[in-house]
Amino acid sequence: MVEVAAAAQVSTATVDRVLNNRGGVREATVRRVLKAAEELGYIFTSQTPAVPGVSRKLVFLLPEGTNPYLEQLAGLIRSAESVPPPFQTRCDCQLVKGFDPSALAEAIRSNETKYDGIAVMGLEHPVVRETINEVSRKGTPIVTIISDVSHCERTAFVGLDNRAVGRTAAFLLGRFCGRREGEVALIAGSLSYLAHNEREMGFLSLMQESYRGLKIIGVREGHDDFVENYQLTVSLLQQHPDLVGIYNIGGSSGGVASALREAGKADSIVFIGHGLSDDTRSLLIDGTMDVLISQNPLTIVQNVCHIFSNIHNGLSPTERIPDIAMRIICRENLP
Repeated sequence: MVEVAAAAQVSTATVDRVLNNRGGVREATVRRVLKAAEELGYIFTSQTPAVPGVSRKLVFLLPEGTNPYLEQLAGLIRSAESVPPPFQTRCDCQLVKGFDPSALAEAIRSNETKYDGIAVMGLEHPVVRETINEVSRKGTPIVTIISDVSHCERTAFVGLDNRAVGRTAAFLLGRFCGRREGEVALIAGSLSYLAHNEREMGFLSLMQESYRGLKIIGVREGHDDFVENYQLTVSLLQQHPDLVGIYNIGGSSGGVASALREAGKADSIVFIGHGLSDDTRSLLIDGTMDVLISQNPLTIVQNVCHIFSNIHNGLSPTERIPDIAMRIICRENLP
């Protein structure tokens, strides 16, 4: 809005009044603001609000559990401030039983007529795939976020290239380990997430190419749960005394960190995880976690709103939608 105000040579308050149809602005000024907003890609001509108020309702379906990053995302979804004014969208968030394809499919079906669009963190399962296809064909657009669903008729995917994410994690872990040889453990939320599956494949491929001195221990599933991740890490430390690195493919890294600290291994084992949140920020600051890979949750919400706004206005769903940036964060560059 600051850029629009500068381009139109008006105040940000005037931009706010125009884009939200609050009135009290001369017609010539309105035209100038809308022209600047369109030229900057903030709105399209067809997107200009005709009347104030909410015109679309979206629902985000997220898995319930103890994943702090997803809790942060849910909070943003429920915050009206996360949605740019031109999109005129109200976002709701529903938590669905985690790692349960039938529960997710039922949540999609139960919301198809209640909302103008559905955003869902997908599970790679035939039941979910067929439900997305069925609901999409009836006319309710569905966008997958964070984890996609393969070979389905969803409208778009908002998230990272997760094979590239896995290869990046492998590169970082290998470089952090230096010339050390030893074992590296992988902990996933669940390989029923396509994102976690792709991260594992990317990680293993680069390890095989570049770091053959590091032996990979088969992936364990901790279901993005603090207690499960803690117990898995305790077991790994007991069974593998040569462990030099852990890559937590999913969330709830606090459980891994707790086990590392308890065993006195926080300084000697390289630990890479995902999702910047209050807990991982603390882990980076105290040195238990070396580096994490994240995607901005606010950008996820705004991209989804932008996609549904494009659909509403007869545009290509992904027109002018910026890619989600892969953020590599360590203690020294914490935002």
